Amino acid sequence: MLAQLPVELWKESIISSHATVLQTMQAIDAGTSKIALVVDDNGRLLGSVTDGDVRRGILRSIGLEQSVEKIMNTSPLTAHYDTPREILLSTLQQRSLRHMPLVDNEGRVVGLIRVDDLVIPPPHDNIVVLMAGGRGSRLQHLTTDCPKPMLRIGGQPLLETILLKLIASGFKSFYISVNYKAEMIEDYFREGSAWNVDIRYIHEAQPMGTAGSLGLMLESPSKPFLVMNGDLLTTIDFNELLEFHTNHHSMATMAVRDYNFEVPFGVVKLDDLSIIDIEEKPVQHFFVNAGVYVLNPGVLSYLPRSSYFDMPMLFQAMQQRNEKITAFPVREYCLDIGRPEDFAKANNDYERFFV
Repeated sequence: MLAQLPVELWKESIISSHATVLQTMQAIDAGTSKIALVVDDNGRLLGSVTDGDVRRGILRSIGLEQSVEKIMNTSPLTAHYDTPREILLSTLQQRSLRHMPLVDNEGRVVGLIRVDDLVIPPPHDNIVVLMAGGRGSRLQHLTTDCPKPMLRIGGQPLLETILLKLIASGFKSFYISVNYKAEMIEDYFREGSAWNVDIRYIHEAQPMGTAGSLGLMLESPSKPFLVMNGDLLTTIDFNELLEFHTNHHSMATMAVRDYNFEVPFGVVKLDDLSIIDIEEKPVQHFFVNAGVYVLNPGVLSYLPRSSYFDMPMLFQAMQQRNEKITAFPVREYCLDIGRPEDFAKANNDYERFFV
């Protein structure tokens, strides 16, 4: 039977049309339904905002303090509250929707239904490759006797936190690419039976970069596969990432995150020798590689055999051949543990984001 969220839960999704993008993101993250329903002062539905709407807004450089109206879907699919349940379920499945607001005769929100309440999604048979072969030299003494992915954060190895997050998302088949102090990683994780998953290893005889070792997998994946750096602490929704890749019919998808850099000086714009503008301490906005990717099996044909090859090189090669490559904007917690101060921050943040 199709379940409708209890009143106290779907009401968590209600936000005012006066809300900002930031307040909308907070509402989505705090609620169980992962959607925001924008209403007017009388409770009538004006629009909806999903995680995907937020990500698209980020790519369009819409600021967090701007109005939710900048990113909301103004024509969400709705149903009358007395629509038969079998019709509601059929509509959700045919339109590949996760949620649908229920409204009354005046267009006021009176409920919310979710497909997630109906069935447990089947586990993914997509392969995950975790890149854990680097030396982590920037971490100085911390990695003298320990590979970076095995550094303990929150009381357990970083790589175990990554693995558990992926397992919770439904992934069961893993490769771990190893080189530096590989035996420490293999002795800890073995074949994965302690976590009820399958783990195999890619042995890099020499460092092969963030993509080079993919050509050493024992099997060629039959479906899109996930690749992730083994030094990344993140709450990325891997199911959202995989769905995004599939829906955009991409050859490869790179997770990207926002990076802002304030120039600590007044920037002078010139026309020849004439000053035409001075901007004091401008903030430069960039998207940077987050270290998580979804790749189609055909990507493997771009890899040189048994040689060093980084992910940016792989994406550049695909771009030159006009393959469709897409960016998945990350708005969740995402920390590359490359320096001692990152390691300290990760331990400080762990309880807040991973417990």
